[in-house]
Amino acid sequence: MSDLTMARLQASMHRLLVPEAWPRPGLSPVNRALCWLIVLASAFAILETEEVVTGAAPRLFAVVETSFAVVFGAEYLARLYAAGADPRYRGVLGRLRYMLTPMALIDLAAILPLYIAASTTNPMLLRLCRLLRILRLAKLGRYSTAMRLVAEAVSTRRHELVLSVVLTAGTLLVAATLVYMFEAESQPQQFGSIPRAMWWAIVTLTTVGYGDVFPVTLGGRVLAGLTAIAGVALIAIPTGILAAAFSDAFQKQRAAEEAGRPKAD
Repeated sequence: MSDLTMARLQASMHRLLVPEAWPRPGLSPVNRALCWLIVLASAFAILETEEVVTGAAPRLFAVVETSFAVVFGAEYLARLYAAGADPRYRGVLGRLRYMLTPMALIDLAAILPLYIAASTTNPMLLRLCRLLRILRLAKLGRYSTAMRLVAEAVSTRRHELVLSVVLTAGTLLVAATLVYMFEAESQPQQFGSIPRAMWWAIVTLTTVGYGDVFPVTLGGRVLAGLTAIAGVALIAIPTGILAAAFSDAFQKQRAAEEAGRPKAD
């Protein structure tokens, strides 16, 4: 096969597999079919966790999972080949760069469960395989404009989000340290160390309040009230940051769409 034919084949596969490269509105027929397969594969993975269902047709689930793994494996190889149509991913180094992109790693995770399950009898690894099968739903992210906008929004506000995470982590540490100081003598089993007190701090700061562990001293109860109030404020910070980022991203998308429409006479 000539180089020109190979280049045309690669460009055709790139148009069919990469949503941004498809010249018409919506998804290509190949990507639409892959979306349905992803949903079906995730549904079968969820049903497989129910022993009553798998016990009725154990071979069916094995055959279906193998089929999905083969299809997604072929898709992964096809995307790896088609990536060469993008100047960023040409050549060996370019392909390696593509393999390390988030969506390529998700594609790889979609085909790993079959090989992991076939090579182990460890219950923990088998449960991990089931989790990876359900996470195939993450593959749908590349087909959604909204998901791409969300990813861009999070990326543009990453510094503010990191700051809010650091602030939350610091508050958790301070709360756990103080409650350890107040409660260690009264409840050594629950608050006998800062790591033990950290569980209480997380539950209180997130305002979940399971009630399995709680302070009994006056100082501990005052601290619990202050920590719960601080939790409301800390949760509101990233919520506000993300809400503003999403609003900006969708407004930019709407402006771009309106700019691309022909003006009425």
